[in-house]
Amino acid sequence: MFFIYSILLALGFVIMSPLFLLRREKYASGFNERLGSYPPLADDGRKVIWLHCVSVGETNAARPLVDEIRKNFPNHRLVVSTTTKTGQNLAKKVFAGKADAVVYFPFDFKFSVRRAIEHFKPSLVLLMETEIWPRFIREAKRSGARIAIVNGRLSERSASRYAIVGPFISSVLANVDLALMQGTGDANRLTSLGIDEAKVTVTGNMKFDLGLEEDEHRGTEQIRERFALDGDRPLIVAASTHDPEERYVLEAFCSAAVNANPIPRLLIAPRHPERFGAVAKLIEQFRRDPANEWREYTLARRSREENDADKKADVILLDTIGELRAVYQLAEIVFVGGSLISHGGQSILEPAAAGKAIITGPHTHNFADATKVFLANRALIQLQDGPEISIVDRLFDAVSELLEERDLREELGRNARHVMEASRGATRKTIGGLIRLEAGS
Repeated sequence: MFFIYSILLALGFVIMSPLFLLRREKYASGFNERLGSYPPLADDGRKVIWLHCVSVGETNAARPLVDEIRKNFPNHRLVVSTTTKTGQNLAKKVFAGKADAVVYFPFDFKFSVRRAIEHFKPSLVLLMETEIWPRFIREAKRSGARIAIVNGRLSERSASRYAIVGPFISSVLANVDLALMQGTGDANRLTSLGIDEAKVTVTGNMKFDLGLEEDEHRGTEQIRERFALDGDRPLIVAASTHDPEERYVLEAFCSAAVNANPIPRLLIAPRHPERFGAVAKLIEQFRRDPANEWREYTLARRSREENDADKKADVILLDTIGELRAVYQLAEIVFVGGSLISHGGQSILEPAAAGKAIITGPHTHNFADATKVFLANRALIQLQDGPEISIVDRLFDAVSELLEERDLREELGRNARHVMEASRGATRKTIGGLIRLEAGS
């Protein structure tokens, strides 16, 4: 099976090669490292923990874990890897002074994986949120490393896809020593793929343990001052949006703004940085769209040089990386993207930790367990599913209600924060499991 996997991986690599050339900034970043060539890391006799975070979401989720690793494994070095460039940039920023190295994860070829493992010689490998890389897991295990899935998450859709190659995935999971999963559903879906039930434990979601760090407090104040977000006009944040959600959000916002007093402001934070330019163009062009009920709005971009007009801008484009968590503190209402389309939603936990009123679309299967808990505690507004033609109307109704009902906004925010506080402790449980694993028990 590994031979077939290697052939398919090679074919995929060949098919993707034009993108490496045409979009080098995104796809070719860290190319040499991904081939297994890394900067020196002198062997000083200490063991190495390798923590893999795919992108921005996993990197943010790993913040409390990294802090606890430094406290509980003082005689270990820490290597953090990411797959995406945005994740790499954020990891280098937030783990500066905490990780001994921040690198790109190797391509899952035998030669690149072996070079990477031989270079860092990890004794413990931690894979955030069920990153199953068959060759890496196999070679790490062969090298003597212990392997753990931490903050594990496995949706029904992903489990169904893995089940297509069930025997192969089962053989890969046999090399995993410990799986610390976010919820019972995640744990059950992983065991259905063949991992030994004795290796699987439900520890909760480490994102419940997230707090705002000092640099993010500074970022909040910088953004507040630059855009004069003083609370006189309520700020609606559209977070981690995907195409075509920005269009839906703009239309609903403009319709709500026509009759609102005071007129709200809107901050849009696209999920993928390669879309920043396209979203800016959409915002500019939507002024002339027949569906737009309020054409007088102005636009400011976070990435541009500061000017006086920023303080009155009606729409703000957050076209930077790593500042969204800081922005949540300034919001009155947060719409969490990826949920109006079949993508499955982005995390609701960061705005919940900030105690904000949250709206999601109907498609939240990526975070099904968390969504159920929030709905059960009246800590979330979830739009009902329906035809695409009514998406804007449903979003408009939810936004308008929250703009008009301050008490409802505050109740939702309080409930969201209470859910977060009641659900803390996943990081502590994770560390306990890792200590036992590293000790060989």
